[in-house]
Amino acid sequence: MNAVHDTMARQGLVRPRDGRMLGGVCAGLGRRFGLDPWIARLLFVLILFVIPGSQILVYPILWIVMPAEERAYQPQTPPTTW
Repeated sequence: MNAVHDTMARQGLVRPRDGRMLGGVCAGLGRRFGLDPWIARLLFVLILFVIPGSQILVYPILWIVMPAEERAYQPQTPPTTW
């Protein structure tokens, strides 16, 4: 799972700390594609009307797979040995 989180973080797909409503998935997708979070949420709802039920499955999966911003940007420091 860490490999998936690291890959998504490198691509800029993270759930931001600011602008979250539920899990931050729409805000993260909006940030990645250069959209305002409200526009991303609106598109999410509009797609829900076009393809009913698909987002109900996709949103929780993305919530699990997309790393949170604070986890994505923590520098990896090697352990120190004395």
